[in-house]
Amino acid sequence: MTSYDNDDDESGRTHLGPIPDAATSVQGARRPALVSLRGELLAASIPLERDEVTLGRALEADVRVNDSRASRLHARIKAERDPSGELQFKIKDLGSTNGTLVNGKLLTETTLHEGDKIAIGDHLFRFDMLDDIDREFQQQIHRLLAHDELTGLLTSKSFFSELRREAGRAEAESLPFCVLMMDLDHFKAVNDTYGHLVGSQTLGAIGAVIKKALRVGDVAARFGGEEFAAFLLDADYAQGLVAAERVRSAVAAHDFPIVRQDSTGDQTHHITISVGVASFPDDAVDPIHLVELADAALYRAKRSGRNRICAYRPSIAATEGPLPPRRR
Repeated sequence: MTSYDNDDDESGRTHLGPIPDAATSVQGARRPALVSLRGELLAASIPLERDEVTLGRALEADVRVNDSRASRLHARIKAERDPSGELQFKIKDLGSTNGTLVNGKLLTETTLHEGDKIAIGDHLFRFDMLDDIDREFQQQIHRLLAHDELTGLLTSKSFFSELRREAGRAEAESLPFCVLMMDLDHFKAVNDTYGHLVGSQTLGAIGAVIKKALRVGDVAARFGGEEFAAFLLDADYAQGLVAAERVRSAVAAHDFPIVRQDSTGDQTHHITISVGVASFPDDAVDPIHLVELADAALYRAKRSGRNRICAYRPSIAATEGPLPPRRR
């Protein structure tokens, strides 16, 4: 058995023994991946687990690149053996309009080497061989960039990336979905009355309340300050209103703790939320326009007295039904 004890010689220097074999095995096998350096998936590592992986804007692409300068099926990465039997990865442009760049050069087909940079439209990827530690590190970085630190919800940038991606899928499959825009009522009074520490704690708790009120698979985000958003896949107008009411009532009923140095006992406070709802395709088909319409409905709810939900086009949301579980 290999010894890796630290020994001191007569001079007082410490000699480190060889690293134990077990330490290297923790890293696991190195596997091919694309690491996003620029674009919607920033810092994400995308495993290349199939013999062939296509990149493009289309729904059927293995790696969807939400970029107007990317073709529907833009490029393909294929794993194959060279004459010596060693595994190599080749990238081939699939006749894209704007071409595929590898290390800044426009190429039709080439063999990828570790560290090569692939540009598709405005998106940039690095081809890497990652072990378990590398993959975990990249996942943590992506998670930190994509999620709001205080609430654990998506950032607004990540929300719009997911929204554009799922809107394309909904349009292709003729599925409805709803966007919710939400804003806490009189949140400034919480900061003024209890202090900014309690205000921050309240925002953090709001994230958990919203997430619990929505279905598994629905996407929620913090837009900044006390404004939040969500989109519900495979949900029509009436079902979106049911979800919005679930969020509104959950927030209104929640006991938010007051934790500060001069507080005694289990003190709590309450706050309410207003919600605006817009629906695809009833109100708009462009996802950004849909957010704007939901925001307009939100401010109508604010002007109507707060602590309420409002549809952008109330006449369409005439009947309510149960909210179905998201398809898997």
